[in-house]
Amino acid sequence: MPEAADLPDDVEALKVELVAARALVIEQKIQLEKLRFEIARLKRMKYGRSSEQLDTQIGQMQLTLEDLEATLAETPEPLRPAPKQAPIKPVRRALPAHLPREDVVHDSACTCPACGGTLRRLGEDVSEMLEYVPGRYKVVRHVRPKFSCGACQKIVQASAPSRPIARGLAGPGFLAHVLVSKYADHLPLYRQSQIYAREGLDLDRSTLADWVGGASELLEPLVRSLGRYVMSATKLHGDDTPVPVLCPGRGTTKQGRLWTYVRDDRPAASTEPPAVLFRYSPDRKGERPKAHLTRFTGVLQADAYAGFERLYGERIQEAACWAHVRRKFYDIHVAHASPIAAEALDRIGRLYGIEAEIRGRPPDERAEVRQARAGPELEALHAWLHTIVAKLSKKSELAL
Repeated sequence: MPEAADLPDDVEALKVELVAARALVIEQKIQLEKLRFEIARLKRMKYGRSSEQLDTQIGQMQLTLEDLEATLAETPEPLRPAPKQAPIKPVRRALPAHLPREDVVHDSACTCPACGGTLRRLGEDVSEMLEYVPGRYKVVRHVRPKFSCGACQKIVQASAPSRPIARGLAGPGFLAHVLVSKYADHLPLYRQSQIYAREGLDLDRSTLADWVGGASELLEPLVRSLGRYVMSATKLHGDDTPVPVLCPGRGTTKQGRLWTYVRDDRPAASTEPPAVLFRYSPDRKGERPKAHLTRFTGVLQADAYAGFERLYGERIQEAACWAHVRRKFYDIHVAHASPIAAEALDRIGRLYGIEAEIRGRPPDERAEVRQARAGPELEALHAWLHTIVAKLSKKSELAL
């Protein structure tokens, strides 16, 4: 910060310095915003799912930023006092109408506090507050009276009700609560055990684990039915992901595999419900998807995993995945800011845009639009790729 004595006495010179200082402030603010943007991107990569989106809007924003910096360097704009912005009032959403309401009436005095006169009602003001009523547990006692025949002494008694888990204490509702908490809310069994302990219920993790195992047997018919429904589709999406699996007695983990098969024709205006089938295997051998898809006939959209490649033939038709093609260009663009990769992403993005427009339309209409618009885009992309590959070094990442 310069002192007053260091400033020139000439007014014109002061104006020049003021304009330069203001331009510097603008430039620094722009640089600050760029740094904030980069920090936010790195945080997303570290703490959240990294996004591979590279759309036209982002590119235009970057070009605008560069133009602004160039303009500031040449002819900086004079600063004007920033207009006062009206404070933004948050919009409070109404509480859901399906929740039960409990009225608490706050009556005032029966007479006027000023003169003692009689009060007459003018209306009321109502405000709402969301409350939580803790869940409760109960014990259902199944009572079966015994009767004895006065003539033959035969004892008669109703049959005992069935239990979800043989000799288990959990009723159907409580067992469903344990399963939903674990698999839908991702609440481990040891944490559930701690929660129940606060309510005075002594349910250790091993007991809960036994109940979960027993419930899986009860749900097996439903899983088989779901599998038949998924495999009866004419088109499936397939993929797999690694999952760590505990090694009993060793305290270590090994890598298992979770296979996912998705049936979802909603983008083609189908009214059939979507469904997902999960299969586990201890490895990633090609025999795993082969066994999973034994009864499937139709189109399979998956990555280039060799285990899937061996399945394609008369019974299963391959549908390639653009996401995997695009990812290679995206990785190169992020690492090297390659203009070739950027153009490839833009061309693929136009195909994505066409798909977004026809999502949810009938199959025949989708096919017509694809032939008319996506077909020429694909042909142009194919020709462009051949032209580019001929100019690239064989060692280039883009050529591999």
